[in-house]
Amino acid sequence: MIFRILEDQYAQKARESKAADQRFMALALALGRRGQGRVWPNPAVGAVVVRDGIIVGRGWTQAGGRPHAEPEALRRAGEAARGATLYVTLEPCSHFGKSPPCADAVIAAGIARVVSAIEDPNPEVAGQGHAKLRAAGITVDIGPGTAEAARDHAGHFRRVRDKRPHVILKLAVSPDDKIAAAGRKPVAVTGEAAKARVHLLRAQCDAILVGIGTVQADDPLLTCRLPGMESRSPVRVVLDRSLRISGTSKLIHSARETPLWVMTSSLAEAPAAMKLGAAGAQVMRVPTTTAPLPGLDLAAVLQALAGKGITRLLVEGGAKVASSFVAANLVDEVWLLRGADPVGADGVPALDALPLSAITQSPAFKLRASETLQNDTLTVYERA
Repeated sequence: MIFRILEDQYAQKARESKAADQRFMALALALGRRGQGRVWPNPAVGAVVVRDGIIVGRGWTQAGGRPHAEPEALRRAGEAARGATLYVTLEPCSHFGKSPPCADAVIAAGIARVVSAIEDPNPEVAGQGHAKLRAAGITVDIGPGTAEAARDHAGHFRRVRDKRPHVILKLAVSPDDKIAAAGRKPVAVTGEAAKARVHLLRAQCDAILVGIGTVQADDPLLTCRLPGMESRSPVRVVLDRSLRISGTSKLIHSARETPLWVMTSSLAEAPAAMKLGAAGAQVMRVPTTTAPLPGLDLAAVLQALAGKGITRLLVEGGAKVASSFVAANLVDEVWLLRGADPVGADGVPALDALPLSAITQSPAFKLRASETLQNDTLTVYERA
């Protein structure tokens, strides 16, 4: 009987410990997301230091990628970190980069246990951080929060493994699957709540991409315009094979305030490129292709962006660009915003020649979440 009581007590403590691990890791994940869009090429990591069930330190990767989350949390914890547990959303780094290894900082702080959500696939880490901690006598547990961490760090993982950013395609469509009126005339498809959500998404991405057709039709600014978050605007990227972007566009006029990268072909005229450079834009030349559609080689575009440090790319349009990314199998996540008012049969289809079912009914994507935003709906799909 006494053994049964002890077994029950042990099981209860184990359940409580597991619940505590999940709770503190959820906080670390939430903290890490604060850095999304601000820390590239570094991953946006979150960390929490807990001692005797009390949070004594919190940290997340700071703007520009330094300091990392772990030393920031340890700094705030001070001496209270000795003997404590560190919850971190990604394996602590073990190599010297622009700053010393985080694993060394964890060891020096006297942390007794590390709960890490997921291993870092970066070849310079890849389990070596966890191994260094264990060699120092620190208990290391991997998980909970693995699935959430994989999603939060998808940009870092994609850049490390595939040498390209994680691509998020945003589509705002009418009930009849249109994104603009006849003649590509801009039309308000969704309401203010949906627009605010899109601006928040912009702030959480490193860069935002559109085609020259969208620039000519809409003259967009492509910044984050949420109050107090204007400084969180992503790098603006324009696909412009022939350098047709106007010098009077809002993008060019704001190029010195918010970075503007213009992707063009090797055949684009040098004087036009020099003029854009003089206005503050950066011109990047990439190969062209004829498949799946004529234009810039999207794989080469993504590789160039990854080379510049971009980990999370938001593709906002237009229809030809969106369909090209879908057809090339280069979309990892889709944010589908659907408004309440139809545009009409003569409107511009959301994916140009492709049906929207290429996303919504494709085995390549699975439904992740959906919600209502006033009169509009948001449905999120991710690569299956």
